[in-house]
Amino acid sequence: MRKLLFVLPVLALSVGGCIAKTAVDVVTLPVKAVGKGVDWATTSQDESDRNYGRKMRKAEAREGKERREWDKRCRKDPDCGPYDGYVAARDTSLR
Repeated sequence: MRKLLFVLPVLALSVGGCIAKTAVDVVTLPVKAVGKGVDWATTSQDESDRNYGRKMRKAEAREGKERREWDKRCRKDPDCGPYDGYVAARDTSLR
């Protein structure tokens, strides 16, 4: 019985720390969840730059392909005139 009296305070102190930690975790969980949701919902500047670069590379590849096809047609017909096809720098949808 005496041993139990010595063990109970030590046990109560150790369990109290676990309960306090759990309470803190429960209280901060909604804040962490909202923060994670905001991170997922917004686009960082780094992501935005990466996406813009990807769009520009695709647009420039499209322009290059069209210019090569135009050049090939112009070799067969020298009176084809200046290139008036797609130009990536003029595409306002990429901005």
